[in-house]
Amino acid sequence: MNNLFTPYRLKNLELKNRVVMPPMCQYSVDLKDGIATDWHYVHYVSRAIGGTGLIIVEMTDVEPDGRISDNDLGLWSDEQIPALKKIVDAVHAHGAKIGIQIAHAGRKAEDAEVPVAPSAIAFDKGWQTPRALTTEEVKEMVAKFGRSVERAVRAGFDTIELHGAHGYLIHQFHSPLSNKREDEYGQDRTLFGREIIRAARANMPADMPLIMRVSAKEYVEGGYGIKESLEFVRAYRDEGVDMFDVSSGGEGPIGASGRPGTHAGYQVPLAREIRDTLDIPVMAVGRLDDAVLANAVVGNEDADLVAVGRGMLRNPYWAIEAESILRQPSTAPKQYAGGF
Repeated sequence: MNNLFTPYRLKNLELKNRVVMPPMCQYSVDLKDGIATDWHYVHYVSRAIGGTGLIIVEMTDVEPDGRISDNDLGLWSDEQIPALKKIVDAVHAHGAKIGIQIAHAGRKAEDAEVPVAPSAIAFDKGWQTPRALTTEEVKEMVAKFGRSVERAVRAGFDTIELHGAHGYLIHQFHSPLSNKREDEYGQDRTLFGREIIRAARANMPADMPLIMRVSAKEYVEGGYGIKESLEFVRAYRDEGVDMFDVSSGGEGPIGASGRPGTHAGYQVPLAREIRDTLDIPVMAVGRLDDAVLANAVVGNEDADLVAVGRGMLRNPYWAIEAESILRQPSTAPKQYAGGF
């Protein structure tokens, strides 16, 4: 039986355990130039020292107006590569693997003068009304994703994650709530995401895995559920995604009849349904901070990897502490061995 500390392999990505640090925005680029700072270096490298198998760098954007805030990371320029490469090299030196989440915030770009989106529909009251991208601009956006992926590969990342969840641009295209287009990208709402997958794969080594984060369920009045998400996930799988990072929500204000659960592991059934129905590896995320629960998710074959977010914000050594709780052999650095 597999457990949280069983090694895992996906294509050429070999992980020492099933523990993942998911992407979590730090909003810490004070110069607003998209370049990673000393904060990012310490933040990510400390989790590698703490025993995490796979670290995924926070949402990193394909153009300046694709950022949630101007304090976010970017990969729209070669000038942004060296600082990320420094992080990658240090994470590798401490025995972990590292990926990066490539994204565009679309209508949720809070600091953009005029955000862009599939259609000119605001996220909610008080949010800016975005400008609808032209068909040619959509095609150029696909190319921007491809160029950012190519820069990530040059920086040395082990895997790429595309952000297709939480109401950001790819999600906006495949949601009927935010995509009211009449061109080809409205007639087939998966087309934008599929073309980005194709662009990413064209700029990645063939044996490098491509991960995609998706919201498997919307909590908005009239939003989609697991039945609909299985269809677009199938399309993305067939286009070249190797693993899905299964989350939920983000596309509009939560409706009274569709509130998400707040209990531990509330998104795990969504991950399992995608895994079992489509026969594709998945990563589970969402209130999985308890080591015993995280271990059960893997042991019960609900998911292949487990992402620990808030728990790892509180404790960079979450993974080696979980080893102790689960009575696994300790991999703590010799400098910290006395603490575990």
